[in-house]
Amino acid sequence: MDEVSAGTPPQADPEGHERGRGGLRRFLRRMAAGKAELEAEELQKTTGDEGATPITECGARTRNCVAGTLRTVTLRPRGGAPALEAELYDGTDVISLVWLGRRKIAGIDPGRRLRAEGLVSVQDGRKVMFNPRYELRGGS
Repeated sequence: MDEVSAGTPPQADPEGHERGRGGLRRFLRRMAAGKAELEAEELQKTTGDEGATPITECGARTRNCVAGTLRTVTLRPRGGAPALEAELYDGTDVISLVWLGRRKIAGIDPGRRLRAEGLVSVQDGRKVMFNPRYELRGGS
């Protein structure tokens, strides 16, 4: 029988999954976690893989790249002109993406994965990115 000392870190199998201490704990946590919590965890992982900044770390007046899933897409006029507004969620927070002068953009639909880059501002306590550059990802 192999002995494992308390200071020995868990080992990874060929597929990259950890073995050793805490495996049962992780399994039970995943079983008890709600669907929304598991989706948020998966979104956070994919956001990091895409090289995007988590939305919670985006400060006002900074240029950032964010990635996530579009929750809602609405037409909300601003100052009498049309504006398409989409809510992007990355598992950590939400940011509003606003395209001024647009009524519809092909591919910008709820449930779609998207990566956006632009200047983050804060309006009424909410993070907003106006006319961001975007790249549609798989999804929906």
